[in-house]
Amino acid sequence: MGAAKKIRDGVFKHVEAELYSYWDSIKELKRLREEIIYSTPFVEGDGGKSNLPGDPTGRKATALLMHRRIQQLEQITKAIRIVYDQLPPEKQRLVQMKYWTSPQIFTWEGIAQRIPISKRQALRWRDEIVHEIAESLGWR
Repeated sequence: MGAAKKIRDGVFKHVEAELYSYWDSIKELKRLREEIIYSTPFVEGDGGKSNLPGDPTGRKATALLMHRRIQQLEQITKAIRIVYDQLPPEKQRLVQMKYWTSPQIFTWEGIAQRIPISKRQALRWRDEIVHEIAESLGWR
């Protein structure tokens, strides 16, 4: 990723925060979907016609599509998953050890030793991964 465009520090930190919370976001996405799918249907009380589909399945599908938090979580988790899946195994291991290991017990030196690469190379890989995710999300 040689000539990558620089992203702002806030964007970098936001992408890193999304990486740290990736599995929580997956759980939240599942919970939100289930909440909509298994919720009690809303019945209009004023007798007027609604512009929502008349069938409950259609109404739930519409709610899923319109739910902004679901859209946001889907976009972010999809971008992370696509970038992660395209990484070579060593870089995937870096992501797992740095962002998806809980509790976080490894320093950058410890991660670099276990891959094995230099600490500087590990940080370069991190920068590339974060930039790639930010770029795929359209964040600058």
